[in-house]
Amino acid sequence: MGLISVLANKIAALEGFIQQQTQAAKVTAKLIGRLGGGAIQENWALDLDIDGTVHETVLRADAPSGIAESWGKAEEFALLKAAHAAGVMAPQPLWLEPTGAVIGQPFHITQRLKGSADPRKLVRALEEEAGDALAHELGVELAKLHKVTPASAPKDLSFLPPAPGDLIASRIARFRGQLDRLPEAQPVLEWAINRLEDEAPKYARDTGVVTLCHRDFRTGNYLVLDEKLSGILDFEFAGWSDPYEDLGWFCARCWRFGMAGAEAGGIGSRAAFYAGYEAGGGAFVDDAQVRFWEQMAALRWSIMALEQAERHLGGRERSLELALTGLVSLETEYDLLIDLRLPGFKPAPKKSHGAAS
Repeated sequence: MGLISVLANKIAALEGFIQQQTQAAKVTAKLIGRLGGGAIQENWALDLDIDGTVHETVLRADAPSGIAESWGKAEEFALLKAAHAAGVMAPQPLWLEPTGAVIGQPFHITQRLKGSADPRKLVRALEEEAGDALAHELGVELAKLHKVTPASAPKDLSFLPPAPGDLIASRIARFRGQLDRLPEAQPVLEWAINRLEDEAPKYARDTGVVTLCHRDFRTGNYLVLDEKLSGILDFEFAGWSDPYEDLGWFCARCWRFGMAGAEAGGIGSRAAFYAGYEAGGGAFVDDAQVRFWEQMAALRWSIMALEQAERHLGGRERSLELALTGLVSLETEYDLLIDLRLPGFKPAPKKSHGAAS
């Protein structure tokens, strides 16, 4: 039974939960439907009439195909609260139910923001000027998040493990461990790990640079309304890291959705994104550092895609979506071969804004 059936049968329980949380005289809940996106989360539009005032909200619960490194609902709720308090354009967190007693699994409810997060439509709809303006806005928002440090963080974030002393070495060791657990050898990814390990000393930084990072800051995880940014979504991977991890993840070729020439998220220029980050109070952006972390991003996403496919191939969870996700690794391997300068590899032709998806 899907979550839609569960929720439809739990409306009264949801109403009781909200009434208890708000101390309202009367609560009426109306399930609108599932929102798009959220491969490892399920997001449901829920209209709540609380004592005569309608609140447009989102109920968020885990989808069946989760990823081990994503946080649970209680932790994600705390991260949302920290981001919102820092002024980030994140949905306002409203209520958390961490036990599963109400609908059979933990969930939280947040404000519902307007806009679309569809990455493939977005990257083809924006003209150059609008794309650069959006990239600038996103840079500003990311800088706000990066102002949260271990020293300034609220106690709610005490569950976050400290960043390792050598962050890059720790990430690379994790990548090797993940590859070792896969049933088949991945020679391109092993080669990429070795190359990045060789280059790592040039990009190592002191642990004093560590901030709160989104760790999935990319096109598809923010909302756009009338070509303007309307919200930052999906904080379930957030943690302490080098800010360049977020900058590189956003600019990585694997998250441009075919618009290779728009190097900032498939929507705009690096210059606009970097300028927005610096204007928002972020440190000066070193382009070489960003490009190193782009390669780390391609490696991380490639391994995650293979792990998702293995859930299907290993028989743990039969899903065509999971099986197809594994093919993403081929694209990111090609990107790594280009970006790490293997002789003979050239970038694929750039797609224009008028190209089919």
